[in-house]
Amino acid sequence: QVRLVESGGGLVQAGSFLRLSCAASGRLFSSLTMGWFRQAPGKEREFVATINFNGAGGSTYYADFVKGRFIISRDNAKDTVYLQMDSLKPEDTAVYYCAAALFASPGTSVREYGYWGQGTQVSVSP
Repeated sequence: QVRLVESGGGLVQAGSFLRLSCAASGRLFSSLTMGWFRQAPGKEREFVATINFNGAGGSTYYADFVKGRFIISRDNAKDTVYLQMDSLKPEDTAVYYCAAALFASPGTSVREYGYWGQGTQVSVSP
């Protein structure tokens, strides 16, 4: 079992930045592929970014709409994954979820991630 707890959300103005954190417990963190998803009101949950575990190269992959603005990273010593979000836009407003998969390169589908956090709200005002 994997427990994920997100933090770092909040209300900011457009153009600003936030850093989300997700602390994991219950399983060797370094063996997990970690991802971030988001869900805006009335919309489906969508993929944001993912980072493989180091044994799979630690590679990252991003949704097109965040490339150049968001960076996913991990600190295996702290069992934590981060999402640095810069140049935020009002359309980035959503609940952001941390997710974990037990294998490499799970892709962008929510079905491939077996563990989820409770989410943290990010609101970006114009």
